[in-house]
Amino acid sequence: MAILPRIPIFGKRGTQSFSVSPLLIEAAKSDVAEVLAKIQSSKDGLTEEEAEKRFAERGPNIVAAEKQATWLHILIKATLNPLVILLLILATVTFANAYYFDETAEDRNSDFVGGMMMVVMVLLGITLRFVQELRADNAAAKLKAMITVTATVVRGGQSREIPLAHLVPGDVVKLSAGDMIPADLRVLHCKDLFVIQSSLTGESMPVEKVDAKDTRPDRMPLEHNNVCFLGSSVERGTANAVAVATGPATYLGGMAKAITGQQVQTAFDKGINRFTWLMLTFMLVMTPLVFLINGLFKYTPEGNHAWKNASLFALAVAVGLTPEMLPMIVSVCLSKGAMSMSKKKVIVKRLNSIQNFGAMDVLCTDKTGTLTMDKVILEKHCDVAGKEDDSVLELAFLNSHFQTGLKNLLDRAVLEHKELREELAIQKYNKFDEIPFDFQRKMMSVVVETPEHKHRLICKGATEEVYKRCTQFALGDKIHPIDPVLINDLRDEYEDLSADGFRVLAIAYRDFEPKAAYSTQDENALILQGYIAFLDPPKETAAPAIKALQSHGISIKVLTGDNDLVSKKICREVGLPVDNILVGSKVEAMSDAELADAAEKTTVFARLSPAHKQRIIQALQSKHHVVGFLGDGINDAPALRAADVGISVDTAVDIAKESADMILLEKSLMVLEEGVIEGRKVFANILKYIRMGASSNFGNMFSVLGASILLPFLPMIPLQILMNNLLYDFSQVAIPTDNVDPEQVAKPAPWSMNLIARFILFIGPCSSIFDYTTYFIMLYVFGCWYSPAPNPTHAMEVMYADKAALFQTGWFVESLLTQTLIIHIIRTNKIPFIQSRASWPLIVTTVSIMGIGAWLPFSPIAEYLHFKPLPGLYWPLVLLTLLCYTVLTQLIKAWLVRKKMI
Repeated sequence: MAILPRIPIFGKRGTQSFSVSPLLIEAAKSDVAEVLAKIQSSKDGLTEEEAEKRFAERGPNIVAAEKQATWLHILIKATLNPLVILLLILATVTFANAYYFDETAEDRNSDFVGGMMMVVMVLLGITLRFVQELRADNAAAKLKAMITVTATVVRGGQSREIPLAHLVPGDVVKLSAGDMIPADLRVLHCKDLFVIQSSLTGESMPVEKVDAKDTRPDRMPLEHNNVCFLGSSVERGTANAVAVATGPATYLGGMAKAITGQQVQTAFDKGINRFTWLMLTFMLVMTPLVFLINGLFKYTPEGNHAWKNASLFALAVAVGLTPEMLPMIVSVCLSKGAMSMSKKKVIVKRLNSIQNFGAMDVLCTDKTGTLTMDKVILEKHCDVAGKEDDSVLELAFLNSHFQTGLKNLLDRAVLEHKELREELAIQKYNKFDEIPFDFQRKMMSVVVETPEHKHRLICKGATEEVYKRCTQFALGDKIHPIDPVLINDLRDEYEDLSADGFRVLAIAYRDFEPKAAYSTQDENALILQGYIAFLDPPKETAAPAIKALQSHGISIKVLTGDNDLVSKKICREVGLPVDNILVGSKVEAMSDAELADAAEKTTVFARLSPAHKQRIIQALQSKHHVVGFLGDGINDAPALRAADVGISVDTAVDIAKESADMILLEKSLMVLEEGVIEGRKVFANILKYIRMGASSNFGNMFSVLGASILLPFLPMIPLQILMNNLLYDFSQVAIPTDNVDPEQVAKPAPWSMNLIARFILFIGPCSSIFDYTTYFIMLYVFGCWYSPAPNPTHAMEVMYADKAALFQTGWFVESLLTQTLIIHIIRTNKIPFIQSRASWPLIVTTVSIMGIGAWLPFSPIAEYLHFKPLPGLYWPLVLLTLLCYTVLTQLIKAWLVRKKMI
């Protein structure tokens, strides 16, 4: 059996190809008996035993299975992070040093405690990230569990409902109006079966299906008229069909494989990675430099180069420069945002999409159901001159009421005028005959017996087709002949309605003397009564939601497959500019560069294919926009995947939900606005940590280098550096709970390493200035300076150790207090404590850590940490240092804000 050539379906640019089951093609070209024989089934369906056997062989009928990550997978993901791996390596080296190289019990204990501190940092970060991601994953799983789809199958001659996933090849399926096609099916028997497959082909009109074999040559798979594809639905009619392909073997399954591949890395992911590697670069440069300087310029009491102490200090500096809390802070911020958004009817599938949501400056959305009510209503019923005419509505009501076919959206809109039942005394009318709709005539008619016992044929259909059958028109109480000159005037009224975005049908009639039966031949010599005009009206919330999103710096662009006239009317009503509409045919003819320029200036795109939507999004991204896309159809999947943040709804098709980053429980732009604000809060809090970590580490580089060159001893022992780093990290744990200033969420907040770099370059050195003033105070005010003597006595060694310990204690306390206090400066662009106050959890953690830092030199563990009690004069001096540091940093920050450099 030859494998078919791959079939492109998404257009010329950005084409993707999918295979159709060869067996399905053979089934289309075979008669019913041959099909059932090939698939080893019958008209009574499979037995339960055979169905179970095939289910075990073929697997579930799922095309876009979104596997819920196991707890082990989430744990591994949280662990496999360059910062975590680095800390584990450093901890391993520290433990090895304690076990193999330390000569005294004191050194071994010191290294062991240092290694344990690193392990604590790793466990803290991994545990918090694991717990938060597991909670978010479970929330998405609960949403999916709420959605169930079933199919009606015949097994052993009995009809029953089964979950869609349990359908297997060979199952006989019953179809009726409104049903979703549950697999790729070959029709066995049908009656007036019309299938909507616009999501696969782009054709807006239903396609008629038959049960005879298709003998036409050179048919594309989607053109076979006896095959129904998964992803389409029944518009009207009934059928029995046999499942030929299920799950991944279906046409839709092939599409799913192409669409649901590796997720594209977002700007946020790339930014976090760049920042991580920037910090690691700092560490990789600093560690060898600190090691060499301390090894060359520091000596043991015996006069040898202190390479061992230098290596331990360099190791501790590496840990101090590592932003080990970054994965945890990012994950907790994102997870907290996900939990908040779930309360606002948004389920976040991919945590990183929250920041992209906040950074989004362009939202591309479909029209139906988002801007509109997704409900067709009868807006106008008018005569041929465009004036409202109740007689037109009466004829339309009789036609829709008495027709026996499936009541489509337009019929239901007419029938909502229930008051006409009484006004027309509809019980006095009797249906006599019906001429059903078909797509050649594009019209349908009913024949009713009037209270005067006459027969009236009432016709409703496409205006051009009805025109062809009309010889007269009604205007007021008079009937006029349709002259060739008048036909253009009549057409003008219809075109005016169409230009306003209405879906227009013509209403005509003809009276007959009663006869036995009627046919399409009687749909002639009609009298044109007027028009009925329909519209899917805009939601009441659409205009204010668009205005709110625009006020937050987000431009709205409408991408729709609908025609440009309807799109123009709706967009005008919700306040979107429609001066320039770009249609799919023009998009197709443009180069990528031309489209990128046009996409920025255009608000409404109409008559689009899936490939067009995808290209437009990529064109906007090429102009450095962060683009969101809201869609719920199969054809939206490529665009959802291409967007920086793909947004779908819980009623969307599986592939759309799989491709999306977020699922809305309500298709509303109001919900999106709340999500955008939440996303910006998340990013603002992540940025606080990044600014703190980056500026602090950058400043520490100068401080550690200077101290290593100037001092005859280590400025801080490794254990103290680890303790300092651990306490500082704890002070930032509450950042995800912090308040965010309104100005920080007013506009999109895209990732920018340039802004972060400027912040680092200007704010980072501030800490070094006050580190050096602290060095001066400790060395010359408190007498910590000494010049090592060759072959020192024991008393001299004790004196050296005491002076070094006092210096190390003083710098430890100043370093911890300044780093922790600066959190409150960096967290806001306003004046801290006065114009902007941190959240209570962050205030509590920072104040507590500063208190612990001041208490440690006097604590019971001070000796263990090699701390010395600080003299009384130290505290006013350190308070003065904190005040000067705060003022200088605030002034520089305010200058950067004023110059719009951060």
